[in-house]
Amino acid sequence: MVKQPHIGVDETQVAPRVIVCGEPDRANRIAALLDNAEMISENREYRVFTGRYKGQSVSICSTGIGAPSMLIAVEELKQCGASHVIRVGSAGSMQAGIQLGELIVAEGAVRDEGGSKAYVDAAYPAYASLQLLKEMERYLSTQTTRYHFGVVRSHDSFYTDNEEAICQYWNQKGVLGADMETSALLAVGRLRGLHVASILNNVVLYQQDVKEGIGQYVDETKVMMEGERLAAITALEALIAQG
Repeated sequence: MVKQPHIGVDETQVAPRVIVCGEPDRANRIAALLDNAEMISENREYRVFTGRYKGQSVSICSTGIGAPSMLIAVEELKQCGASHVIRVGSAGSMQAGIQLGELIVAEGAVRDEGGSKAYVDAAYPAYASLQLLKEMERYLSTQTTRYHFGVVRSHDSFYTDNEEAICQYWNQKGVLGADMETSALLAVGRLRGLHVASILNNVVLYQQDVKEGIGQYVDETKVMMEGERLAAITALEALIAQG
């Protein structure tokens, strides 16, 4: 048994069903939803837990910010036997009608990040697994929080010189929200034969200042924490529904 060099675990420590998230502290909060969750590794941005949800083994792995660190996690989780991976993340809305704490489920993603392009030409699609999408929709349909299915955009920086114009362009194309990891997970996860999906909690209103929005999230405002919790439970329900 070989421990993976970045996530620091081996195949005996990781469940086939995994939630990935960017922020290590979010991994703690998701792990709190599990029974008998144990932190089995912490290295750099990677914090890994394994526990049980409704009797089934599930792992949680934080990935830090951006596509490169996400892809390291995807590759090493695959080596440990992961088969189903769902990102529980945050996003900034690219449409005016999406409110804070509402959820965006990515059917597919614009690959505006460089990590996945190191693997395959940009023409290759980033798309989620139908089975996971169906189970997330089934669970969300029983809840009161508004949710949105559609296309998101993943990118590499909040601070490009023409960010406003970029956001306006993708707003006009109907893209629902933006993050930094979803397209890498969907594209490379597919290349590696994984079942993959991404559910995102909206933490920035469209055309709101990014620093202001992220600051609110750090302060753990109630509506966004409720959105994060619902996103995590939705992902867990979808994972344990897989045969």
